[in-house]
Amino acid sequence: MTAEQPDTEESLGPGSHPEPYSIFTPVQKRWIIFMIASTSVFSPLSSFIYYPAISSIAGDLGVSVELINITITSYMIVSGIAPAIIGDIADIFGRRPAYILILTVYLAANLGLGAQKSYSALLILRMVQSFGSSGTISVAYGVVADISIPAERGSYVGAVLCGPNVAPSLGPVLGGVLAEQAGWRWIFWFLSIISGVCLASILVFLPETARQIVGNGSVEAECLNKRFLEYFSAKKFGRTKIERQNRRRRLHVPNPITCLQVLFYKDTFLIVLINAVFYTTYCCVQASLASLVINIYHLTEVQAGLIYLPFGSGCALAAYLTGRVMDRDFRITAKLRGVPVEETKGHDVVSFPIEEARFRSIWIPIAVSVASTTGYGWSLDREVHLAVPLILQFFMGFMISPVFNMCGTLLVDLYPRSPATAQASNNIVRCFMSAGGLALLQILIDRLGVGWCFTLFAGLCSLTIPMVLAEKKWGMQWRAARESKLKAREALRKATTADEEQSAEMKSGSADKTAVHSSPEEGNGVVRS
Repeated sequence: MTAEQPDTEESLGPGSHPEPYSIFTPVQKRWIIFMIASTSVFSPLSSFIYYPAISSIAGDLGVSVELINITITSYMIVSGIAPAIIGDIADIFGRRPAYILILTVYLAANLGLGAQKSYSALLILRMVQSFGSSGTISVAYGVVADISIPAERGSYVGAVLCGPNVAPSLGPVLGGVLAEQAGWRWIFWFLSIISGVCLASILVFLPETARQIVGNGSVEAECLNKRFLEYFSAKKFGRTKIERQNRRRRLHVPNPITCLQVLFYKDTFLIVLINAVFYTTYCCVQASLASLVINIYHLTEVQAGLIYLPFGSGCALAAYLTGRVMDRDFRITAKLRGVPVEETKGHDVVSFPIEEARFRSIWIPIAVSVASTTGYGWSLDREVHLAVPLILQFFMGFMISPVFNMCGTLLVDLYPRSPATAQASNNIVRCFMSAGGLALLQILIDRLGVGWCFTLFAGLCSLTIPMVLAEKKWGMQWRAARESKLKAREALRKATTADEEQSAEMKSGSADKTAVHSSPEEGNGVVRS
């Protein structure tokens, strides 16, 4: 499945009696979401748990802090590129093979990082670690698209993003405690242990959910797509005992450029840009927090690690509540449009204003994010009581997180058959945009001051308001035009393929007839008497 193919969910006609969108029960879905949410923690956790140990690692390896900072930059670069490859693998070969690949790589990298004793090994293994961890979130979005209908998708996305939203706050605390009490190598031993547990759980318990492989879950999986538990049990755990369907799948070599194709569509580009602006603000706030409060309030490094907790608490609470809000907004939009929610099982979103449903409640998060980011900058600039910026941190986390959830869910709705690839495009843009913001952050603080620096970031967030308005007003129209073009292109491709096959069959038939009417001797130039 490529980003260029028509990508809508199966449309239901009146009076039709289709199979359920997914045969997994609510309990099974919650177990699946728990497992993939656990793996999604690794990407942000591996980044933030590393920061408190930078000075210790530099001292033990005998290199400068600047060289250690290069390992952070290289980690971010790989984390922007790797999901483009992993997402395509997950959409082609299935979710389980993708998870097995990236978690195996991640586990091996952590073991190597804990044992290495040179800077070159640290630099290379950090990039390998990034490759293994950064694809987990995009694959998780794919699983959510596989098992959930649009009416319930918001809650599942919120649950998946709880871990990644909390990890940036817990990471520095864990890293500081491990580095101080056990040594910095135990950061990587700790990551090895928890990633090994997750990999074992995926191998044994996680079912294949990719719809091009197992349909709604009723088609029996094979090889790596089949969980190990099924090899030792007659029970299929959610799958009916049917023979594997002969599905003709168009396999191709994973191509990281594929995900960039979706950025050339207006509706998709706006969603990705909105998400990237808020993610850049999020990263710059997190990156500046420790150094600013240490200098202004003279905190210790352990205390500086604890100040990340309010932001993480806000993110975790928001991730849970935003899912419920999105599901409510979907039901309200469906009711206003006269569409029964039950008919959205396998619903073709071309005929449904999904943009309006997902962005219905986005105005409050944008407004509060702009206000709290501005207040955060000026509270530090004026050196008010520490409680003020920490409270504002909570509100920033509580309101920025919903924007991520809404944009991510909408991308899944628009690309239900290649959600991992679509999320990879989102990841590339936000990673490179945030890298640019981080590169300019200290320059802006030095030139403008803390207050005006974060006022500037708040202003960038406010510029997303016209983008949201455009997406809500014209998104459905743009999407319908895009789907029409892609379907026409797909029909042309199929017609061309059919003509080529027919031509090949005709040539083959002509060759067979010639062989029948020709004897071996005639073929050798011998004339029989």
